[in-house]
Formats: sequence, structure tokens, C-alpha cells
Amino acid sequence: MGNKEKEFVQEITNIDEDFAQWYTDIVIKADLADYTDVKGFVAIKPYGYAIWENIQNYEDKKFKEHGVKNISMPVLIPESLLNMEKDHVEGFAPEVAWVTIGGEEELEERLCVRPTSETIFSKMYSKWLSSWRELPFLYNQWCSVLRWEKETRPFLRSREFLWQEGHTIHSTEKEAEEFTLAMLDVYADTIENLLAIPVLKGRKTVKEQFAGAKATYTVETLMHDGRALQAGTSHYFGQNFSKAFDIKFQNKEGKEEFAYQTSWGTTTRLIGAVIMAHGDNRGLKLPPRVAPIQAVIVPVALHKDGVKEKAEELYNNLKKKFRMELDVREQYSPGFKFNDWEMRGVPVRIEIGPRDIEEGVVVLVRRDTLEKETVKIEKIEDRLNELMEEIQNNMYNACLKNMEEKTSVAYSLEEMQKILDDNQGFVKTMWCGSQECEDKVKEVTGAPSRCMPFEQEHLADTCAICGKKAEKMIVWGRQY
Repeated sequence: MGNKEKEFVQEITNIDEDFAQWYTDIVIKADLADYTDVKGFVAIKPYGYAIWENIQNYEDKKFKEHGVKNISMPVLIPESLLNMEKDHVEGFAPEVAWVTIGGEEELEERLCVRPTSETIFSKMYSKWLSSWRELPFLYNQWCSVLRWEKETRPFLRSREFLWQEGHTIHSTEKEAEEFTLAMLDVYADTIENLLAIPVLKGRKTVKEQFAGAKATYTVETLMHDGRALQAGTSHYFGQNFSKAFDIKFQNKEGKEEFAYQTSWGTTTRLIGAVIMAHGDNRGLKLPPRVAPIQAVIVPVALHKDGVKEKAEELYNNLKKKFRMELDVREQYSPGFKFNDWEMRGVPVRIEIGPRDIEEGVVVLVRRDTLEKETVKIEKIEDRLNELMEEIQNNMYNACLKNMEEKTSVAYSLEEMQKILDDNQGFVKTMWCGSQECEDKVKEVTGAPSRCMPFEQEHLADTCAICGKKAEKMIVWGRQY
């Protein structure tokens, strides 16, 4: 490691020595978020929020292509409403925060700060629905929720976090199930094509599914260190909530019937996924499609005549096509600025100095590979367009390679444990379908089941844990 590298990385923990501390360093030093005075609550700073806005805009457009409309529901939910679906309330009870006093008066009934909104959506749907002609209700809200997590980490697991939660009701089981999977496909598209992270799609086991759901589907991702991150889930409820909340409609035959329901969500955890899947010892590394700043112009020798003016001209031309930044801070050296923008993960840095201006060129530096190239100024827009695609694809492929290298097959519990200790990642096995075996794996290896992939492989005839006849291939992994 050269002196420049040592000088640069002195304030960032080495990614391979302490991944958790490295992650925290990036969150703070890349100016994404900061801690507040209340444990487990973070302030998302403008740069971090801009990443969320780009995710939000991408997903919101996709949702609307499926006919989804945005809505807003109250943040407080009466305890009696929360208690109406037994499995649901049991699943969330340990994480609920309660409001017991309003102003100076004690409330007659406790109000929970929403951990999720199935109950309030269901209550309102029971009031609004009357006929099959009104269906489906395809509603989503962008909001924050509160869950009193014991262990917290910015973006990954904070007590208050931003998310979207979609809640739909349908006239038939088939339509509801199809919509559940359609929303999972939106998540897979967002994570792979916007965030450049490959996903594993599948169904959760009964043990791991959402409280109150009949089926939970998931998109699982793998981080740099081989730990899994559940990046988005979509749930099919059947009539569980509609029966509890009396969500009925008159069908085409004139008979009363309970609606079929779905729920689906992604959160600011996706920002954590981007950090952990792509980052390195220089800091954050952002895919161009989600980066708040796609390219930054850093003039060299600002004090020389014409340098600042040429940089401004370049900036004004390029900002019409790209999300741009111009760094004309006079109190910092060019070297400091280079390191600063690399820390923030900006995909391309554009360097321009007196000699470059004379020759009619600029220097482009890629954040993903740190490769430099010289480009004629008149060609810069075309080259930037190409570079954005090259970087996006290269970052996806690097993540895919990591996932493939950290995906193993095991035929026994002992083999699973050894693999997870030696090459932490996804482990594929055959499984008999029993929760007893599922519990045993988590107890011995610390790896819960991730999902039963839609793309099934026949690895063996018997369960890797108990040796009985295998029902499914399943994927395991330690998680965030």
C-alpha cells in the first residue's frame, strides 16, 4: 500500500478487518446520515435522502404502471384495531411504541405508533368497499414507521425508518396472488437495474413469513462480507385480514364475499444495501442510475486565468443531460477534492486544468475501477453516456461475481457449518420442509433460511439436516 493510499484510508476502518465499523464510517464520512440524541433514530442528510428520492421515483413510476395510487393513512392506530388480527399483533407486539397521554390528559385507549399499516388500511377498506365493480383497490403510501428494535444500525435497522407500504384488495384469489408476485418483480427490477445488485427471488418458509400472511415472497441480496440482506418482501394475505376486519363486497352473482388482500414494502434499508454491496476502502461507490451526482467537475489550478470559466461552461452544458456538481471550493487542494468525491461515491470525476484547456481535452476518472482516460471536450457528452452504462454494468457484474463465489452447496449440517465459517454467503441444501430442521440449522450455524428459490434445483433426494425425503431446495445465510 503506497503512502497516498495510507494517507487516504486513515479515517476509514479497513473493510476486511471490521466490516461493521467500516459501514458506520461510510455512513458518517460520506455525509449520508448522522446520529441524533434518541438512541436508534438517525437524521438522514441531503445526500442520503437524494439516494432515497431516486429509489422512490423509480419505484413510484413502476407502481403507477400497475395502476397503484398513493394515499396517506394516520400514524396512530388504536390498540383495539391492532388486536383484531391475532397473528399480526403477536408478531409485532415486542416492537410497538405506545402513546398513552395526549397533551396533559391520559388517553382512554392506548394508541400505537404504526409499525406497519395493515390494520388501518383494512379498517378503511371495510368502510369503502361495497361492490365487485369497485375492485381492485391498489393503494400505496410513502411514510415512516416505528419499531422499537433492540439492536440498531443506520439504514439497516433503525427504530424509525422511511418506506413504502402497498396494500391492495382484489375480488379473486388468483388476481391477488398475481399482484403479490408482480410487486416482487418491481422490487427485483429496482434492485438489479437501479442499484446494480443481483437478487435471489423466492418464497419464505412459514416460520419466516410475515405475521398474518398466507405466503411471503422475498428478494434476497448478498453483501460484500457474505451476509444476506432481505431487500424487499411481498405478502399474500388471502382473506385473513378481510375476515378479521369484515372487508366484504357483493360479487357478480349478488352474494357477499370477503376480499383477497396483499401487502408489500421496501425501505431505506436499500441505501444500506448499496453501501455494503458496492463500497470499498475509499468509501461509497454509487451506481450511476441511483447516484445523486453522476459526475463532478474538479478544476485544477483554479487560480490560473480561464480555468474556472471553462469549468463553469462545461458544467452548464453537461448539467442538461446529467446530474452534475462543480467543485470550485478554494480552501481545498485538488487532491483533497479527488479523495472527497471518491469517498462520496460519485461515478465519474472530470478533471480540467490549464494544459487540458490548451489541448481541448478533459481527464475522466471512473470511481468503480479508478481508471483514467483523456477525452476531447467535444466528445465528452457521448463518452459520459457510454461510461454511465459501462460503470452500471460493471458494478452489477462485480456484485454478481461476489454472490456466485459466495454461494455453496451443502449435503449435511456439518458441511453447512464449515462452509459458513470458511466462506460466508448463501448455502443451498435440500430440505424436508420441517420447522424442526429449520430451527436446528439456525441453532447450530446462526443462519436462518433465506427463501425457497423460484428456480429450484435438485441437489439430492434427502434433506441435508435429517436425511428424510427432501421436499424443496432452500437457501440459508447469516443476515443483517
